[in-house]
Amino acid sequence: MSNILVTGQNMKRESGRKVQTGNISAAKTIADVIRTCLGPRAMMKMLLDPMGGIVMTNDGNAILREIQVQHPAAKSMIEISRTQDEEVGDGTTSVIILAGEMLSVAEQFLEQQMHPTVVISAYRQALDDMLSMLKEISTPVDPNDRDMMLKIINSAINTKALSRWSSLACNIALDAVRTVELEDNGRKEIDIKKYAKVEKTDIEITREEDFAKILQMEEEYIQQICEDIIRLKPDLVFTEKGISDLAQHYLMKANITAIRRVRKTDNNRIARACGARIASRTDELREEDVGTGAGLFEVKKIGDEYFTFVTECKDPKACTILLRGASKEILAEVERNLQDAMQVCRNVLLDPYLLPGGGAVEMAVSHRLTERSRALTGVEQWPYRAVAQALEVIPRTLIQNCGASTIRVLTSLRAKHTQEGSTSWGVNGETGTLADMADLGIWEPLAVKAQTYKTAVETAILLLRIDDIVSGHKKKGEKGEEQPGAE
Repeated sequence: MSNILVTGQNMKRESGRKVQTGNISAAKTIADVIRTCLGPRAMMKMLLDPMGGIVMTNDGNAILREIQVQHPAAKSMIEISRTQDEEVGDGTTSVIILAGEMLSVAEQFLEQQMHPTVVISAYRQALDDMLSMLKEISTPVDPNDRDMMLKIINSAINTKALSRWSSLACNIALDAVRTVELEDNGRKEIDIKKYAKVEKTDIEITREEDFAKILQMEEEYIQQICEDIIRLKPDLVFTEKGISDLAQHYLMKANITAIRRVRKTDNNRIARACGARIASRTDELREEDVGTGAGLFEVKKIGDEYFTFVTECKDPKACTILLRGASKEILAEVERNLQDAMQVCRNVLLDPYLLPGGGAVEMAVSHRLTERSRALTGVEQWPYRAVAQALEVIPRTLIQNCGASTIRVLTSLRAKHTQEGSTSWGVNGETGTLADMADLGIWEPLAVKAQTYKTAVETAILLLRIDDIVSGHKKKGEKGEEQPGAE
């Protein structure tokens, strides 16, 4: 019987084992790129974007955002680090390394002709057990205990470039998050933007005397607006639009400082800080719209630029963080690090449970999974046990990154975890020796860890499910051929 071609001429189809090994190796490649970015001794990556700009970072998500990949499995790996970043803001590096490892331990089972669904169901079961174990190991924390909060944020920042100024950064992040936190019927809300409406008008001019009339109308209109504002006797006026010289003159006479062209986001923050309401038209202004919460207004010159400060507010619900740095690459990195710190802080406030860091949780969960796998019967116990092995990649990578001998430290850490009451023992990322994380004060929020495990295992499951890739290639000479990564 002759071969019949069903797919088009320029379609490429891969199926079966070849796809699975391809996906696994793609995931492993992505994980290898990120591997050296874990822990306090992390290496930085320097990326050149197409515009010739430089990105220097060790934030897993920031690196993967810049990398252009073609392989669909690698794309989904990059996607999960973004998910992690959006959900909890931290653990972007760990999630990639874990997912890569979960897939690479699955490879041997596929080679032994075990069906992917068997591996998947074992992974699912292991994930459920992992999450319940995390709950068991976790310790509740009082979000009002400032020292504890600082320790948590510190362990998030320590792995970043900011670690040299970590105490300053931690305080800034904590204060910022504390400030914008709002309690609403027992539900905490952190970070909200408010909006105001904008109206536009247009006029037609034909004759010259009309022009003069319009100018006069404009003048009266401006005067009217200024009088509306002056009536409330404020000290400061902020607006997102421009203010004409005439209006400034009227306001100055009434001893009112006007600040113009304020960004919408800034305006929202100012309003929240001093308790004002943003009005979109002056004739709607009322007494209660004026914010009286601010204590001091000043303009300072920092470096070469002028900054306007509104400080000493009564009960502010907004704030601005001012960063200074030597180069824009460093500043960008510092900003990313602060974002991570604030996210971690937010996670703790929303879900106040802690886990020890430094690979301690991974080892504890790994140990418990191995114990539990002994109770399982049938084929599923092997992939189940493999998940436990895969978790060890986090402490292993920490040890590798600070140049200690991996096998020796990891074996002694395993031995340590067989003893009672040593769940908080992990790797000291600075020196590569064993340490009790409770003493070092390295803690991570439960929300971050749980999300990391969920995302990593589910991605592994997703990629194991795939057994066929059909890719349609464009004919040569068509548009889109020049750009790699456009498929």
